[in-house]
Amino acid sequence: MMRAMVLESSGQRLRETELPIPEPGRGEILIKVQACAVCRTDLHLVDGELPGPKLPLVPGHEIVGTVTGKGPETKRFSIGERVGVPWLGWTCGECPYCRSQRENLCDRARFTGYTRDGGYAEYMTADERFCYGIPESYGSVEAAPLLCAGLIGYRSLLKAGDARRLGLYGFGAAAHLIAQVAFYQGREVYVFTRPGDRKGQESARKLGATWAGNSNILPPVPLEAAIIFAPAGELVPQALRSVGKGGTVICAGIHMSDVPSFPYSILWEERSLCSVANLTRRDGEEFLQLASRIPIRPQIEKFPLAQANEALERLRRGTLEGAAVLVPEGDPPCPVR
Repeated sequence: MMRAMVLESSGQRLRETELPIPEPGRGEILIKVQACAVCRTDLHLVDGELPGPKLPLVPGHEIVGTVTGKGPETKRFSIGERVGVPWLGWTCGECPYCRSQRENLCDRARFTGYTRDGGYAEYMTADERFCYGIPESYGSVEAAPLLCAGLIGYRSLLKAGDARRLGLYGFGAAAHLIAQVAFYQGREVYVFTRPGDRKGQESARKLGATWAGNSNILPPVPLEAAIIFAPAGELVPQALRSVGKGGTVICAGIHMSDVPSFPYSILWEERSLCSVANLTRRDGEEFLQLASRIPIRPQIEKFPLAQANEALERLRRGTLEGAAVLVPEGDPPCPVR
């Protein structure tokens, strides 16, 4: 048996319970979880803002652990090897999106911690094709946030092209990580936080931001691109006003409150607005190599697995400094299969 935090119904707190250790199926590996970061998507799931989750559900999709078992036809990883498990957990390989190198848009995709059980547990299974080797330069707790906050931030940054002046709306885990990539690439970074969040703004400046201020004001210069990490629809018109002619605004979240109507004039002059959905395996491979080379250093707050609800509440209130990471307490028996 293993300990796990389970969502039984949307809108309820997670329940700590014991579950049978899962058996890896064809092409799957059994993973002993060492760390699982807490993502805002997990909060959207718990709050019932995402449709059709598997229920009951073990959330969590930023997972690092070691391989302790292998199902039939597994080839990539060896027993004892450390792996990372991201949000994208399976794709069909047959739909038009998969066949055109856009597996992130697969019609039948399955997602870790959403439509299949995730890492808020001592053990989990995953399709080995969608797992990553973890760079040796990272500890497991440190690496966990890279697997979603880092990956979705990286895909968003790709959408920004070669923009030299980059705005980041929201300065949580994803923005903290991707700002380090932007600095490495020689970009100017302008950070927007909740009005009055002086602590967050000072943190951004210390990290290297050119400017940091309230999200309801314009930056001192027109931006060339802006990424919105905060799930607040009212930031879309504000970000459009912040970018200059030909600028791009990228919405990075899986959920956002309704976007208010806005005048066409702030979209005109070839400004563009787009969203980012999920990730591809190639995104993960590229980003983990880049993260190790820079190197990116996540800011972490550790929580015991049993305190997952407390970590989610801290995320909801915006009082986390960096990424929350759940760590299973103790050292449960490690079955080898």
